[in-house]
Amino acid sequence: MKSNNNNDKPADPADDLTPPAFYHGTKADLKPGNLIEPGFNSNYGQQKAAAYVYLTATLDAATWGAELARGEGPGRIYIVEPTGPFEDDPNLTDKKFPGNPTKSYRTKYPLRVTGEVADWQGHSPEQLKAMKDHLEQLKQLGIEAIED
Repeated sequence: MKSNNNNDKPADPADDLTPPAFYHGTKADLKPGNLIEPGFNSNYGQQKAAAYVYLTATLDAATWGAELARGEGPGRIYIVEPTGPFEDDPNLTDKKFPGNPTKSYRTKYPLRVTGEVADWQGHSPEQLKAMKDHLEQLKQLGIEAIED
């Protein structure tokens, strides 16, 4: 059993369980304490008001969010905490891909901004162009984001 070096008492295994960091990529200029809420126009498809907000446990998925977000200004990646329950994002999980390789989720509850990732690395221009071309192809085919 692991010791916490505090009078040689056994450490509580729950002490090792830290919640994962969650991220949200966007172009919005936000500050710690701001809430990211459903209802804003989606960055994808017909850009209808989104019923969900999206979060991820990987910087790569958040990078895509920051790079593909509509709007002016630089892409930003925020560290966020969900304020309510969340579920796997069906656009990136079992309904389209096996499992949840991007650790992407969605929620109908706000996300609270707790910080910003300042030193993230974007994708190469070739990767970004390929993704934008792919999204345009889906749009032309009439394939929309799953919002059910």
